[in-house]
Amino acid sequence: MSKQLPQRPTGAFIGASWAALFIGAGTFLIGLWNSTMQLNERGYYFTLLMYGLFAAVSLQKSVRDRLEGVKVTGIYFALCWVSLLLSMLLLTVGLWNATLAQSEKGFYAMSFVLSLFAAVAVQKNVRDVALAEDPKDLYVDSGKE
Repeated sequence: MSKQLPQRPTGAFIGASWAALFIGAGTFLIGLWNSTMQLNERGYYFTLLMYGLFAAVSLQKSVRDRLEGVKVTGIYFALCWVSLLLSMLLLTVGLWNATLAQSEKGFYAMSFVLSLFAAVAVQKNVRDVALAEDPKDLYVDSGKE
């Protein structure tokens, strides 16, 4: 049985994914810039956004690697899940205890979730495009013959 390669994503889906990432992360960051929070609070939320984006992309890559038969260690896979869930939990705790209006809390929560979803979609698209263009170029040769 041969492996079926994923289809190349449409330009519209690629554009929508990038737009969602820029809109989600951009509005989150603009909200932080315009907020009246102290600098340490802004740093907390900024770090959570970066950590969450990295965790989401790492998890998507690990899931995809496993689907394609690339070995992913159990500890790394578990760390990806823990990191993603931890970033979401820390954002929830931070917003729960923040002295912000409910609408502001919702704004940060929704732009955060949109950013995570979009990061996964962008990573998937980047990988699908690379695989569609040249399946051999996606994986680095180990040099062993």
